[in-house]
Amino acid sequence: MAAFTDEEKKIVDLILGAWNLVEWSERKNNGENDYPLGADAIGRIIYTETGHMSAQLVRKRREKFVSEDWRSASSVEAARAWKECFGYFGTFLIDLAKHAVIHHVEGGWFPNLHGSEQVRVFQIEGTRLSLDADTQWGKVRIIWERTTLAIR
Repeated sequence: MAAFTDEEKKIVDLILGAWNLVEWSERKNNGENDYPLGADAIGRIIYTETGHMSAQLVRKRREKFVSEDWRSASSVEAARAWKECFGYFGTFLIDLAKHAVIHHVEGGWFPNLHGSEQVRVFQIEGTRLSLDADTQWGKVRIIWERTTLAIR
């Protein structure tokens, strides 16, 4: 396990595992709500005991490319696909003072995130994990539901 204090470990134990996306919404500065990938977007975030994390979010209904080879996508297909997903991976830490999980981004969909710290204020209620962030375009809230065992 990564080096967490005893207090941080209590929080880590609560968030470890896989979580399915319930909602990704943005509260715009003008007060309007937006759903960047649609109100029915799908996704998963995973936190591991070794301090690693990964998050992938996509539009639920996506038009397939003409070719099965993603490298052969037309510029129109590529542009559409770019706006239908969001994701990154890296490591995470807990900031008890901010009541936040901090994602240290090692790579992902949007190159500007590489090397950044994504601070997410968290709240855990039952089987739900809410991650909130203040951004340049408004307040982001991502709600996750703990997954059940996937091995069959």
